[in-house]
Amino acid sequence: MNIQQMMKQAQALQAKMATVQAELKTREMIGSSGGGKVKITMNGAHEVLAVSIDPSVVNPEEADLLEDLIHTAVNDARTKVNKMIEEEMGRVTGGLGLPPGLF
Repeated sequence: MNIQQMMKQAQALQAKMATVQAELKTREMIGSSGGGKVKITMNGAHEVLAVSIDPSVVNPEEADLLEDLIHTAVNDARTKVNKMIEEEMGRVTGGLGLPPGLF
């Protein structure tokens, strides 16, 4: 394979990846904690789009519990988004052997 072919393939891959990244930004994942009492909706660009808190966990005397639930829900959403990104980018790169977490 010559260098020109390699460059064309790299450009095509880059364009395809940009398309997938734009599409991922429109997809949403929901992370939750406390048996679903706290939910965080996050898109494929790791932007938090919504926070839902069941009134039963809102107790001023237990603010630390609510903080923990929110923290856990955000991390759950981020984990799900990262998995979604890895799966989609894996389809694009088609087994090129790129290191995990590159995207």
